[in-house]
Amino acid sequence: MNPNHTYAVVAVTAVVLATVLIGALGLRISRTTSDFYVASRTVRPGLNAAAISGEYLSAASFLGIAGLVLVQGPAMLWYPVGYTAGYLVLLVLVAAPLRRSGAYTLSDFAEARLESPAARRLASLFVVGIGWLYLLPQLQGAGLTLEILTGAPDWAGGLIVALVVTGTVAAGGMRSITFVQAFQYWLKLTALLVPAVFLLAAWYGDGAPRARFDAPAVLREHTVVRLADTVRIDLDAPLTVTVTGSVDSVRHDHRTVTLAPGTHHVLAGTELAFAPGTRVPERAAGDAGPSPDVARGDAPLASPGWSQPLAGGHDGHQLYATYGLILATFLGTMGLPHVAVRFYTSPHGRAARRTTLVVLGLVGAFYLLPPLYGALGRVYAPELALTGSADAAVLVLPDRVLGGVLGDLLGALLAGGAFAAFLSTASGLTMSVAGVLTQDVLPSRGVRHFRLATLLATAVPLGTGVVASKVPVADAVGLAFAVSASSFCPLLVLGIWWRRLTPPGAMAGLLLGGGSALAAVMATRAGLAPAGWAHTLMAWPAVWSVPLGFLGMVLVSLATPRRIPAGTPALLARLHLPEEFAAPVPEEVRR
Repeated sequence: MNPNHTYAVVAVTAVVLATVLIGALGLRISRTTSDFYVASRTVRPGLNAAAISGEYLSAASFLGIAGLVLVQGPAMLWYPVGYTAGYLVLLVLVAAPLRRSGAYTLSDFAEARLESPAARRLASLFVVGIGWLYLLPQLQGAGLTLEILTGAPDWAGGLIVALVVTGTVAAGGMRSITFVQAFQYWLKLTALLVPAVFLLAAWYGDGAPRARFDAPAVLREHTVVRLADTVRIDLDAPLTVTVTGSVDSVRHDHRTVTLAPGTHHVLAGTELAFAPGTRVPERAAGDAGPSPDVARGDAPLASPGWSQPLAGGHDGHQLYATYGLILATFLGTMGLPHVAVRFYTSPHGRAARRTTLVVLGLVGAFYLLPPLYGALGRVYAPELALTGSADAAVLVLPDRVLGGVLGDLLGALLAGGAFAAFLSTASGLTMSVAGVLTQDVLPSRGVRHFRLATLLATAVPLGTGVVASKVPVADAVGLAFAVSASSFCPLLVLGIWWRRLTPPGAMAGLLLGGGSALAAVMATRAGLAPAGWAHTLMAWPAVWSVPLGFLGMVLVSLATPRRIPAGTPALLARLHLPEEFAAPVPEEVRR
């Protein structure tokens, strides 16, 4: 086995074993049903904040942001800004009242607030849908990581994550994953921070050029690129390249050709060998790739210039897409099932608020690092933008910049951190999806049926990942945020702060906002969206689907004033009063 493969395998194995051993600790102290589901609501702010940060910082954070910054530049810093700011909105509007509700899942909250089993069932559908949509890129990202670092099949990483997560969650429930996720946060932070120090020192010491964001990416050395998919490339100047494969339907066998300016078709499996100093060609409009510009038919996937203002982009839609990203990430956090369920483990509302404050600090510290990898990737691995593998920038940089044993060791550390990202987020998502399946799908709510539900919670996205096309991880997670912002954000904000919300209104808003956002992004991914502005609107639905969700809930609620639940005043008092002044939570809500 190649030495760097050995180091990576050892690192991934160590992370998996540590996850299993720490999870076993939670199993030993998980004695009651309440321990299993909500850790008996006794998790203190420091531990809970580390656990929340651990599960929140997913594959999109560890790998995806660096890849997006490599391709698209500073405009993509809205991703970490939005991910972090989402917790600020959560702190101000939702954290303490949600904990005081006494619910375990978002479905529990919907039923308690609206006194409607139908609303609960609809909320459950969205919880499961968002959870599976979020789980899919975690499993696919694990496959990418293991494939790059060890040469394993692309399904192997996802299978390992699914098996470990299923075992940990099924064995010890919330107690187990709380300790596991807290450990994995600090591991992920260390895994990015230590290599970043060495990479920055090497970059500064070898006189490498700055990552000029307003200039084309240029290859520093002779580079061979193998394209896994058929792509089109746009050239604005002649390009001399050695081709092994098919370009423009002409077969070449290790032949040096000069491609004229214009668009060229390169068949999957073709190898292109570039000389040092060659400008990396841009993928043409409409190709699948790592861009967050999901409007695939509107613009080239590579940014024309990192310093170009968003409003001045030649596609005309960049500014709108940025607003869609901001709205989805700012408002989507509060409705993510694996985030919401953790607040039910806090002892009381004040602890939930303190937990959120600590989370803001931990998440903010982490997000300082991925953009550094994206900028360094533009210098040392710019060809990843062409291959569509920009998510791999974090993993390949130690070998590109440092090489040798040091590069192998730092690459192994990053591999372990990436795997921790997949495991921690997948654990939280599996816990939340399995909880809803147990309560609303399976015939019994006992621990035994919960363990059965964990198998279903991971099996569906695992099977989908085998047959589905690979979507860049930050892109895929962004879709989940858009659906969450359009569905659960209106439900939580209006359910907590507006006493006139009715069951028909809530259900109408969920269907109009969340349903339309889900349909739009799925249609875009399936290639059904027409070109032009229609494509952009469907690819970034949060700009219109979030207002649609709020508007649907408000208008239908105003039209059905007699459907306001009888217990609304008492419930709202419990949500907003400190625990010592509020009435106790009913047993049917506490479950």
